[in-house]
Amino acid sequence: MRRRTSPRRTPKPQPIGPVQTFHVDGLTHEAKGVARLQGKVTFIDGALPGETVTAQVTKTGRRFDEAILTSIIDPSPHRVEPACPHFTVCGGCSFQHLSDEKQLAAKQDWLKGQLRNLITTQELEPLSDAPFGYRRRARIAIDRIKGDIVLGFRGKASSDIVSISQCVVLTDGLQKVFLALKNTLVNDELAGALGHIELLEDTKGVSVLFRLTASISETLEAAWDAWAEKERIALYWQAPKASKAEVAIAKMRHYDLGDLTLSYHPQDFIQINASMNQKMVAQAMDWLRPNKQDTVLDLFCGVGNFSLPLAQQAESVIGVEVQDSMVVAARENARLNGLENAQFIAADLTKPVNQELFKTKITKVLLDPPRAGAFEFLDSVIKIGPTQILYVSCNASTLARDAEYLVAKGYRVERVSLMDMFPQTSHVETMMLLHKKK
Repeated sequence: MRRRTSPRRTPKPQPIGPVQTFHVDGLTHEAKGVARLQGKVTFIDGALPGETVTAQVTKTGRRFDEAILTSIIDPSPHRVEPACPHFTVCGGCSFQHLSDEKQLAAKQDWLKGQLRNLITTQELEPLSDAPFGYRRRARIAIDRIKGDIVLGFRGKASSDIVSISQCVVLTDGLQKVFLALKNTLVNDELAGALGHIELLEDTKGVSVLFRLTASISETLEAAWDAWAEKERIALYWQAPKASKAEVAIAKMRHYDLGDLTLSYHPQDFIQINASMNQKMVAQAMDWLRPNKQDTVLDLFCGVGNFSLPLAQQAESVIGVEVQDSMVVAARENARLNGLENAQFIAADLTKPVNQELFKTKITKVLLDPPRAGAFEFLDSVIKIGPTQILYVSCNASTLARDAEYLVAKGYRVERVSLMDMFPQTSHVETMMLLHKKK
C-alpha cells in the first residue's frame, strides 16, 4: 500500500541576538505580547500586557521584530495555567494562558479598532457561552513519522503535525472518539491511506469521515465499518479524488435548532459551536423582529440555519446559496419542518443577481458571507432597498469594508455584537444591524 509522503517541515524560528528584558504593554489579535525596546516594536509569543519578560528575537524587520519568550519576571495577574498540555506547541488555540474574562475584553478592544470608523455611540454587545468543550466539528491531520502514526493538529506557525492526547475545546463525544481512533489506528494499515479525518457531533450523534488518498480492500473497509458499529459511530468514506463523500439520504446528519430540525451532508458547513449557534440565531430574530409584513432575503443561507427560523415569523423568506447541494438540503428542511413560505435559490453571489429577485418587495436582508465578505453583492442589496440589514461576519476587516460602503449609501449602524463563537482562539464572529436612513 502506498505510504503518505510527509509534508516539508517548516523550520522552527531560531533565536538571533541576545536574551533581552522587555515590558509588555499590548496584545495583538493573535495573542502576541507587544513590547518596545529603544523605540522599536517587538511581538513576543506567549507574553501578556503588564508583564516584564525576557525574550530572544527570532526575526528582525525594518518596522518590528518577532521574539520568543524565555522567562517571565513579573507575571500578569490575569495569566492562568493553560488547560491543555499541548497549548504551547499546537496551533489550534492562542489564548489559553489568559483568563476567560480578559480574553473577551481583548477581543472587544480589537473589534472596536476594526470598526472604529463605524462605531460612535454604540457599545459592543457580548454574546458568549462555555469556554471549553464546545467544538462539535474537527479536522484531524495524520502522518507517519519514523514509522509512528501521528494524529493531531498543525503546530504553531508550522506545518508539523502535533500529536495530541486530548483537545479541551472538543465536545466530550469527539474527545472520546478521537482517543478510540488513535488507539485503533496506531498499528492499522488504514493509516497509510488516509489524507485526514473529520470528526462531527450533532443531534444524531457522533460521526467519523475518512478521507482516502488511496484505495483500500473491501476486507479492511468492512473491518472499520464493524469497529464503527461497535463504537456506535456513524462512519463515512470519501473516495480518492472524490470532492465529497457519497451519503445516502437515510444517513444524512441533522441538528436541532429550537423546535426545528435541519438535515445536512456531513461535509456541509454548519456552525461548530452548537450552543452559540442557538444564541446567535435567537439574537438575530430579536434584532430583526420579522413579522407577517416582511419578506426577508437570506444571503449565503446554507441549509437554512437562519432562513427557517425567519420563516416561522415572516410572511416569506428567500434563501440564496451558491452550492446546489445545500440549496437542495434547505428546500428539504423547509418541507420537513412544514414551512411552505421559504424558497431557496442557487446563485453565485459574486456575480450580478438574477433580476427576478427585484420583482418581490424585500423588506429585510440577512447576510452571512464567508471570510471574503459580500462586497460584490452590496449594490444589489442597495438596489433592493431593505429597511434593515443584519450582517453576520467571521471576518471583521471585510465586515468593516462592507458596512462602511453601506453607510455611505444611506444606512446607519444600530447595534453591534461580538459573538465569542471560538473561545481560547483569536477568532470572533460579529453581528451588525443596519437601518436605512429616512
